[in-house]
Amino acid sequence: MKYAVAFRTIVAKEVRRFTRIWPQTLLPPAVTTSLYFLIFGTLIGKRIGEVNGASYMDYIIPGVILMSVISHSYANVVSSFYSTKFQRNIEELLVSPIPNWVILGGYVSGGIIRGVLVGIVVLMIASFFTDLHVHNIWLSALVFVLTATLFALAGFINAVFADSFDDISIIPNFILTPLSYLGGVFYSVSMLPEIWQKVSLGNPILYMINAFRYGLIGVSDVDVRIALAITVGFIVLFALFSLFLLHKGVGIKT
Repeated sequence: MKYAVAFRTIVAKEVRRFTRIWPQTLLPPAVTTSLYFLIFGTLIGKRIGEVNGASYMDYIIPGVILMSVISHSYANVVSSFYSTKFQRNIEELLVSPIPNWVILGGYVSGGIIRGVLVGIVVLMIASFFTDLHVHNIWLSALVFVLTATLFALAGFINAVFADSFDDISIIPNFILTPLSYLGGVFYSVSMLPEIWQKVSLGNPILYMINAFRYGLIGVSDVDVRIALAITVGFIVLFALFSLFLLHKGVGIKT
């Protein structure tokens, strides 16, 4: 592959970046999710019982895992690419004979790897709280990677438009976190009043969490085929938009 060296270099830089500070990137989600499983799954879950035929602990595990994948794949790309802009290192990439798709692919791959690693860490933590039997490992892996890809691309777009370090925290704090919690992580949409069920269907994260939940425990509030179509559609849209922004030099070229 003509640009394989450039691609591997960007990916290696991204991986070294977050693994070098693993106590800040990989350890916190392990601690946070342990608290989720202990408080919600063990203490509260005993009072709730079963949800859609699954124990409450098993029911929330897919959502907690995917929530971690979403936040960390997004955070890796948005912080890394914005830092490249802020330190003016982006100019070295722009003057090099590397096509935009290689630059985008390198940064997004770094976000995917971090998201997947964090998801695996959370899954390992979950294994201490319940004996989880995977319903469909291939579907689980597919949704796992597609979700990390989508939010890595979203982080890239945020980084392109960001003008300060404050700008890279607005989307995660005021959009991603609320959508994740309202995406059925800790409850089934069928438990909501009918009007709120319909409103919830406008949340794309709901589809990803339910597709992943179906892959792990065989339970879903939505059609998995629709969930996959929505996820892939957003990936294509975000990828094309990201390439367009790089081509036009939006937020990069001065």
